[in-house]
Amino acid sequence: MKKRKLGNSNLSVSEIGLGCMSLGTDEKQAATIINAALDEGINYFDTADLYDFGRNEEIVGKTLKSVRDQVVIATKVGNRWNESKDGWGWDPSAEYIKNAVKDSLKRLETDYIDLYQLHGGTSDDNIEETIGAFEDLKKEGLIRYYGISSIRPNVIKQYAKKSSIVSVMMQYSLLDRRPEEWMPLLMENNIHVIARGPIAKGVLSDKMLEKANKENGYLDYSYEDLKDLLLALKDRLAPRRLNETAIQYVLSHPAVGAVIPGASSIEQLRENCRATSAKPLSEEELTLLKKLTKAGVYEAHRE
Repeated sequence: MKKRKLGNSNLSVSEIGLGCMSLGTDEKQAATIINAALDEGINYFDTADLYDFGRNEEIVGKTLKSVRDQVVIATKVGNRWNESKDGWGWDPSAEYIKNAVKDSLKRLETDYIDLYQLHGGTSDDNIEETIGAFEDLKKEGLIRYYGISSIRPNVIKQYAKKSSIVSVMMQYSLLDRRPEEWMPLLMENNIHVIARGPIAKGVLSDKMLEKANKENGYLDYSYEDLKDLLLALKDRLAPRRLNETAIQYVLSHPAVGAVIPGASSIEQLRENCRATSAKPLSEEELTLLKKLTKAGVYEAHRE
């Protein structure tokens, strides 16, 4: 499995990571998938304190404890469950972050977190306070590096300018190319994209239209648009499989540090790994893909 250095950190992460949100709460089944990921050469595991009320962190931490020094564990903070556990609010305050990290460390059964990510962000946040909290945690050795998980251009610009983030997690795929507008800015600041959703909720897989919404399509694509596009992608990029084309497209951008498709089965995990290990797309293939798909831009949260 090829690895890439994440931003200006010394974290060497596998090109494909395991997005752990879809693992579920069955510890035995989840551990089987995590161990299969390790067997495939994956060393990057991404979770969040929000997932399953922290249970996801517990499973990830317990399963990876014996190989802790060989893996990169990333988790997230900022979404705070309410007392009734039926919803959550946003809290990027220094006090909350510094308390939440202790809970995550305990659940993960580790002394440090490799990559601690702000799980969102708005332009109304006290960004300086939030950055200060992450910097303090670095100094204390509780986290090695930090990043954000956000698709909001106004938030990304502020963190790129004011902080030492090494990564921005965002949805990025052939069907959602909006992040490409901001990738030059990230590259200038030596910040890598961690691309979630590279298969576009399964639409860019062999299941294709089975995963598409007949009424709403997918983002800027109607259901009819998707029918035409998916058939064209499969035909004109043959003999590549669709998920191979999708993952290789995302990996082709130099701003991308890793892709993290979720996997709820070993079969799905291995399929994603095969796609990651495939031959990179040629310039001709990349040109064709950009011609067939829409670039798009984020209309909201720009300033």
